[in-house]
Amino acid sequence: MTRYAGLLRGINVGGNKKIAMADLRKLVEGLGHTDVKTLLQSGNVVFTSDSADQAALAAQLEQAIEAELGMSVGCLVRDGADLARITAHNPLGAVATNPSRQFVVFLSGTVDPAKLAEVEAVAKAGEVLAAGEREVHMWLPDGSADTKLTHLLFQERLGVQVATARNWNTVTKLAALLA
Repeated sequence: MTRYAGLLRGINVGGNKKIAMADLRKLVEGLGHTDVKTLLQSGNVVFTSDSADQAALAAQLEQAIEAELGMSVGCLVRDGADLARITAHNPLGAVATNPSRQFVVFLSGTVDPAKLAEVEAVAKAGEVLAAGEREVHMWLPDGSADTKLTHLLFQERLGVQVATARNWNTVTKLAALLA
């Protein structure tokens, strides 16, 4: 049995794709997963599963949300080892001074450094990116409201199906829940 974090893309943001966390917990439990907990209202669900296939778990979540809630929502799944690695090797630790403006963009594929350079070219002065394995670390000193570094840009330029960001506070809380 493994503990996982399910990361849902774009729910409960700006009044769009509203999913109550109680409904999300019920949906994940209905898939046969146990010890289900949600974190915040922005699409973070932690659960235990006997599956070792993160991509299959993400697809299962996407299909269940579509079937039961009628919404198309991109999902990613990461295990405790992934989140422990990400938090232990923070490449922006020396630069990022506010955890609410430091982000991890989780991706459905690996990071190609040449393609990441295309994304960096769009960044505003002061915004910093650093490649991880299946994630990109981002420092947005002016916050995320006015950045051009959106999930759609990451998906398009990096050639991945799903990209979803969490701030550093949320990433460390998820890592603690999976530890």
